[in-house]
Parts: sequence; C-alpha cells; structure tokens
Amino acid sequence: MEEYRRKTADEIEKDVVFSHAIKAGKRIYYMDVRKTRKDEMYLSITESKKITTGEGEDSKVSFEKHKIFLYREDFSNFIDGLTRTIRFIHEAEKAESDAYSPEPADQEPADEPTEEHLQQDDFKIEF
Repeated sequence: MEEYRRKTADEIEKDVVFSHAIKAGKRIYYMDVRKTRKDEMYLSITESKKITTGEGEDSKVSFEKHKIFLYREDFSNFIDGLTRTIRFIHEAEKAESDAYSPEPADQEPADEPTEEHLQQDDFKIEF
C-alpha cells in the first residue's frame, strides 16, 4: 500500500506545468495546470484575496484562498456553463442600461443582438 505524506512546497511547484496569474483589485486568480500521479493534466483555479485587519502599526495582512479543481472530463460542461452565465450577465446589464437610457423619440430603436453577435463573446476552445 502506498504511503500518504504531505508534499513540500518544492514538490507542489514541480507539479505545475503551466501557470497564469490574473490581477483584479485586491484579488489575484491563479490558473495552474497540474499533473496527477498518473500524469493526467487538470486545472487548478485559486482565488487569493488580500485581507488587512487592524490599523497603523497593528495592522496585519493575510490572504484568504479558495481553490477549484477542474478535470479534463468536465472542461466542456464548465466552459458551457461559464459562457451561458457571462452571456446572461451581459444581457441583463444591457437591459438594465437600456431601461435607464431611453432613446430619443425621433431615433430608430437599436437592433437586438443576434445569435451571431452573442457568440462573439463565447470561448473558442476545442477539446
């Protein structure tokens, strides 16, 4: 039976075959491609949020981290769900924006987005 032991930080870094960081305000999103023991690749997404407590010299900085592990067999469903969710947000924000910005009476209403237009925001990823 194989023994289980915690990996050191150096061993964990060796598992990363590709990494990309996205800075977003107080958050950083890390997209790491890692390998399993069977050499199968998967995506590890980590959200790291800077938390400052206290003020002045008594302030302390820490980082709150959340991870998602996404395996190859789930990529298509994940991308589909993410695309649908992003599309919904864009459409909802456009509808909300249009509700507060009425067009002048003498102007033709803008064309509604077509399916072709909506697909421009889709991710072009093939598996």
